[in-house]
Amino acid sequence: MTASQATAPHSEAVEQRRWIDVADRRVPAVVWTPTQHAGRRPLVLMGHGGSGHKTSQLVLDAALPLVRLHGFVVAAIDGPVHGERRASPADGEQVRSEFRALWAEGGSVEPMVADWRATLDELCRMPEVDPAAIGWYGISMGTAYGLPFVAAEPRIRAAVLGMWGTSRINSRRLVDDARRVSIPVLFQQKQDDEFFTPEGQVEIYEALASPEKQLAVYQGGHVDPSGLQLFDLIEFLATRLQHPHGRQQPFPVVYGNSPQGSPR
Repeated sequence: MTASQATAPHSEAVEQRRWIDVADRRVPAVVWTPTQHAGRRPLVLMGHGGSGHKTSQLVLDAALPLVRLHGFVVAAIDGPVHGERRASPADGEQVRSEFRALWAEGGSVEPMVADWRATLDELCRMPEVDPAAIGWYGISMGTAYGLPFVAAEPRIRAAVLGMWGTSRINSRRLVDDARRVSIPVLFQQKQDDEFFTPEGQVEIYEALASPEKQLAVYQGGHVDPSGLQLFDLIEFLATRLQHPHGRQQPFPVVYGNSPQGSPR
């Protein structure tokens, strides 16, 4: 892992940009660490949404509270055709269109899983990171790539997933991936999601082998989490990673009321 930019303070968080070499590609990453917590801390890996990037608002909205309020370490990488992986900048619609074409072609999941596993290897060498307390947060595209990663990676202890379903081409594989996931999972869904059917999302949720899983349904369309949805995911990760044996029973379906965020 090589640092490409000096660290810069962000209130009670320190941000560092890094590059991670994986096979024949360089993976752009960002890591946030707390300034007021000593010792090893839980780590949350975050997958951004389609048309976003590793420091998009969706990532920051969850990363900064976890770092500032809970003393976690948080890391994110750019997905294929996103952020610093691009040869030239493009607007959100063009990036989203390119991602959908790439997803339809197939073949991008395994390299992305490899990128995340290599990133985690590097992060676990940091003295600030507790390798026994690692979580995942990724909805929409963050579930398309994140669910296969979580299924393949035994170091993940809890995950927030959702807002992706089997109605999208090449997404049937996620049902098989879900059957290999047995850690605590919060699966988030929006009532008026214009990109994914409720049935396709529930199919993935029901396939999860986790004895502790929660399907949380919120008002609104396919937009960034805010309000109760954002609160729930932060609280879920904080509770599961700081107190891993706190709650073991399955959760009921939860209905929330989340204000609209920015479209993704």
